[in-house]
Amino acid sequence: MAGKPTRPANAIDQTRRMLSLVTYLRERPGARVEDVARAFGITEDELVSDLDVLPMCGTSFRGGDLLDIDTDGERIWWHNPAALGAEAAEPLRLAADEATALLVAARAVSTLPGLRESDRQALLRATAKVEAAAGEAAGASSRLSVTFESEGGVFADVDRAISERRRLWIRYYSPARDEVTEREVDPIRLVSVGHTYVEAWCRRSEARRTFRLDRVAEIKVLDEPSAPPEIELRDLSEGLVQPAAEDPEVVVEVGPGGRWVAEYYPHDSAEELPDGGLRITLRTPDPASLRRLALRLGRDGRIVAPRELADSARQAAREALAAYDGIEAEVTGTVVPGPDGHDRQEQTL
Repeated sequence: MAGKPTRPANAIDQTRRMLSLVTYLRERPGARVEDVARAFGITEDELVSDLDVLPMCGTSFRGGDLLDIDTDGERIWWHNPAALGAEAAEPLRLAADEATALLVAARAVSTLPGLRESDRQALLRATAKVEAAAGEAAGASSRLSVTFESEGGVFADVDRAISERRRLWIRYYSPARDEVTEREVDPIRLVSVGHTYVEAWCRRSEARRTFRLDRVAEIKVLDEPSAPPEIELRDLSEGLVQPAAEDPEVVVEVGPGGRWVAEYYPHDSAEELPDGGLRITLRTPDPASLRRLALRLGRDGRIVAPRELADSARQAAREALAAYDGIEAEVTGTVVPGPDGHDRQEQTL
């Protein structure tokens, strides 16, 4: 099953699995990768991904207290299993900043509407124990709070649909087309890259799509089972937009007021211009989508190449100005002859 993608678990299920994995590996020194993956019902790639996280866990952030677990691709070796045993050198002690971060995060997670009640109660009990152990260090955490970006239960509904493998119906605002569409999607996973997104198989376009949660105007969990096709999950560590080397190249020149483009758009290069602006070279599978960027920039930028796209952007700007002039003329009014032979102003709104 190595390399074969499967439906990812939600964060809570993955945490449960990794906690069980620690116990499993401690009791089986040198366990074979394929045997462990089969025991947990996951692919070998997913197991290796978990193993990459475990060395960052332990009783403290000191090197000797972190789990020293690695693999040669065939077997898994745990070099310091005593780090979690009763014979560990020192009891767990939280510094003030560690206690604050842990308590704030725990309280925030406990408020998620999609959390199972049994998990919520277990988390609250654990939080109370941490507060008692932290003593005065826990005081600062009570003055801090976290508000999740996703409102209206969107996050909870998506998480529930993924857990129960059910389809979603959404009304979604697309800023690129400035419209709200209705569609049914089979959710695959939640991802956080600056904002929170759901990666899903869209039944309307019959393709993989990524939807930003704060742009979901309405959502319903449907009775239909979610059945996305088997697709390879993308590595989103470098961001959602990852242009390919074969994508067409576009050159944009921006003034000082348009330097933000280099911060928001992945690009190959950004050369300084004498006026304080930038000459930005980027790649995109759909160059026409950058016309909207050119209109947004206005005087602060222009598309330089390719020539066809530059001409298209200028034409779009002319049409937008013509439409604006037409609206202005309608509001101002036109002069027409009155019934008495005298001119009068007629206003049309």
